[in-house]
Amino acid sequence: MKSLKRYAGIIVVLVVSILIVATSKLIYQGGFLKDKARKNVTYEKAIVKSIDTEKVQKDEKLNYIEVGMQNITVELRSGEYRGQVFQIKNSISRLYNTKVEKDMEIVVAILKDKGQISDITIYSYKRSNVIYSLVGIFILTIIGIGRLKGVKSVVALIFTFVSIIFFMIPLMLRGVSPVVAAIGVAFMITFVTLYLLNGRSKKTYCAIIGTLMGIVAAGIISYVSGKFAHLSGLTMENTENMLYVAENSSLKLHGIMFAGILIASLGAVMDVAMSISSALYEIFSLNHKLSSKDLFKSGMNIGQDIIGTMSNTLILAFAGGSLSLIILIVSSNMASLQLLNLDIVGTEIIQGISGSIGVVLTVPFTAFICSLVYKKYPKSK
Repeated sequence: MKSLKRYAGIIVVLVVSILIVATSKLIYQGGFLKDKARKNVTYEKAIVKSIDTEKVQKDEKLNYIEVGMQNITVELRSGEYRGQVFQIKNSISRLYNTKVEKDMEIVVAILKDKGQISDITIYSYKRSNVIYSLVGIFILTIIGIGRLKGVKSVVALIFTFVSIIFFMIPLMLRGVSPVVAAIGVAFMITFVTLYLLNGRSKKTYCAIIGTLMGIVAAGIISYVSGKFAHLSGLTMENTENMLYVAENSSLKLHGIMFAGILIASLGAVMDVAMSISSALYEIFSLNHKLSSKDLFKSGMNIGQDIIGTMSNTLILAFAGGSLSLIILIVSSNMASLQLLNLDIVGTEIIQGISGSIGVVLTVPFTAFICSLVYKKYPKSK
């Protein structure tokens, strides 16, 4: 009985995750949008049987890139043509730089015309095995070091993934405001993650409240800043594709940027809130005579040590994700007036700073909540 109770939270979260996946189509029944340009294309696994001819040379200006042409023989390993062998051409350019070797696993694009194969091209290297292996190593590392907490962490990650892909995205496609959808999912993820990992306690509830306050603060700041800066979020990557999605669904593009900020900063905000709540819980457990004011001061002192690293973490995450953009901007030697008024630069800066402000504000929010709750309910867990 104790063993079942020990794993009850894990079982419940997994069941809820399965239910979310199962009911996702009820939220948005539009299904996947058809790719007009590739409606007659299928993608299949293949292996390179031989390199028949090859004319490849180093690029004149970028000598670490090879360009040219390969004539190769491939055997399909999936789909209706599995086992069949085809001779195809592989054009290697700067942009499509997929040079293959014998026995290499690849993914090919098969173009059909009137039910017959009209062309086969190399789509990409087969990377899925590496991804699956890395995910497996990641999960085993978490469980190996964290034991039961590690298992709970993995389950919480699964719930987070499912909530975003199978709940938040369908809500957005149905026409729900991206900000509202993101706040709702942020609440779900926060509650499930902290409750599953730390159990039912005062420190868990205080951390949940502190997290939600920090996330809402980040959302409000980004929204207001975006309004004053006239940022719509339509300068995002893949904007053209997003416009196509919006045309064929009820997706509202204007709130996606702000929803992204909420989700991107959630992990850091949650971490700060739990750290403050847990630390103050231990301090108050050792000395119940501490006043609410003393607890708040202690929380602020602890938070000062956390703020620097956590804000840095969020800024670096946004900078890393926009590294290509940063390189292009720095190398172009733009004037500051031109640079600071670029919509894409403004979007990235507001994303990074809004999330960081949310992290910083989580410290006083959580410290204040803890100072009230711990003092008012000193004996309860």
